[in-house]
Amino acid sequence: MQLILTGVNIGQPRELVTSNGNTTTGIFKEATHKPVFISTMGPTDDFIADLENHGGPDQAVYLYSREDYNWWEAELDRDLPNGMFGENLTLSSFGTTEIHIGDRFQINDLVLELTFARIPCAKFAAKMGDPEFVKRFGQAGRPGAYARVIQPGTVTAGDPVQYLATGAAYPTVAELYALYLSRVRPVTQLQRGLEAPIGARARLAFEYWLDKAL
Repeated sequence: MQLILTGVNIGQPRELVTSNGNTTTGIFKEATHKPVFISTMGPTDDFIADLENHGGPDQAVYLYSREDYNWWEAELDRDLPNGMFGENLTLSSFGTTEIHIGDRFQINDLVLELTFARIPCAKFAAKMGDPEFVKRFGQAGRPGAYARVIQPGTVTAGDPVQYLATGAAYPTVAELYALYLSRVRPVTQLQRGLEAPIGARARLAFEYWLDKAL
């Protein structure tokens, strides 16, 4: 299956009213058809407001797939343009197999390595206009994925995408996403997650849960 970069999306600061009050956010992404350089800290000119929970080397790029958007459009009975979920890059799909932590995608010179699933927040629910959307998004099991930048590069919507499987027996993004959201976290699953190249924020959470369980 030939994967295509169907969207490159950049966010600028906007005000948003959430359940926690007014806030500034970069979740409102707009599609651009211009070439965009992506460094180890993410796309040029993409605004990140909450640096405690978003951005950084292990969450430099957020990926979502058009295939999953199509599922959501049927589920919500509404159009969802690229960037609606706040992703930087929209792929045609993630391919025919489940994506794993450590899998890579190459677009021109850009090489991305998957680090974890996207964990939805109150800003996401407010943007979608549904206070229950965090719960719905979690239950759907279609979180997209964060990635670190192994090799910076410039991308444009329409570029071909190459999928590079890790080859290691790391958990799938979906498996660790479900484990993160679960109230029951078996020690063996936490340990397996920590053996994978997950992002720093997820690693702190897994280490905390493992310490409590031992």
